[in-house]
Amino acid sequence: MGNAMVMTQFIRLTPDVQSKQGAIWNRVPCYLRDWEMQVHFRIHGQGKKNLNGDGFAIWYTKERMQPGPVFGSKDNFLGLGVFVDTYPNEEKQQETQKRRYSTGNQRVFPYVSTMVSNGSLAYDHDRDGRPTELGGCTAMVRNLNHDTFLVIRYVKRRLTILLDIDGKHEWRDCVDIPGVHLPRGYYFGVSSVTGDLSDNHDIISLKLYQLTVERTPEEEKRDKEVFLPVVDNMKLPGLETPMEPMSGLALFLIVFFSLVAFVFALVIGIIVYNKWQDQSRKHFY
Repeated sequence: MGNAMVMTQFIRLTPDVQSKQGAIWNRVPCYLRDWEMQVHFRIHGQGKKNLNGDGFAIWYTKERMQPGPVFGSKDNFLGLGVFVDTYPNEEKQQETQKRRYSTGNQRVFPYVSTMVSNGSLAYDHDRDGRPTELGGCTAMVRNLNHDTFLVIRYVKRRLTILLDIDGKHEWRDCVDIPGVHLPRGYYFGVSSVTGDLSDNHDIISLKLYQLTVERTPEEEKRDKEVFLPVVDNMKLPGLETPMEPMSGLALFLIVFFSLVAFVFALVIGIIVYNKWQDQSRKHFY
């Protein structure tokens, strides 16, 4: 789909050329209850650090083959998206505007993140998906001389993402989120896009495994079929409702009653102090 090219050993979603996008999708929906998707990939190109882009996304969504602005696929999707983002858009915009970027919230790129959407959430490309991110981690995956792997595991409504990118054949944790409810019958896909910056985004293999998991009778009752993606107790830091500014009347009333309370406390204090002094004089005489 798009500019994707089928090679002998891999599928190149996008070449190291500007303004390209490509994707691959499976034709048969996944009806597995518990599963694991292993992605063998490679990202490489001529661009120097932070002068490359944009990365690729792994999808488990209701719709397939829908081009769009989110790493080459549609926004406001239904399902799961895992993003291997290689360019820090938000940080670069802050630098352009000569605004100080908070180091406490700074993420080191490349960065792997994930979100679950019921169709109402939009991916904020300018902020690298931060407002809707459920979890993520730094992953230095560009221009490596060894194999790089990413695993998405979905077991008992728990979503975990593991990485093997250090050439040590060891998995390390990236994301672990309980209470993720994903419908069955969705499609797997991978998409990528380049803009003013570019990279080769190669998919060497996609392997889906069915996982056999024992459940107690109570777990079976709780594990009901869902029809919309949802995450239990989902709190997205970038989507809090902002506090409305106080009106002039409200501010006046707060200041007025604060002053009244202060004066009242001051009067009470003076009365108590005078009584204490009177009692002290009586004890002295």
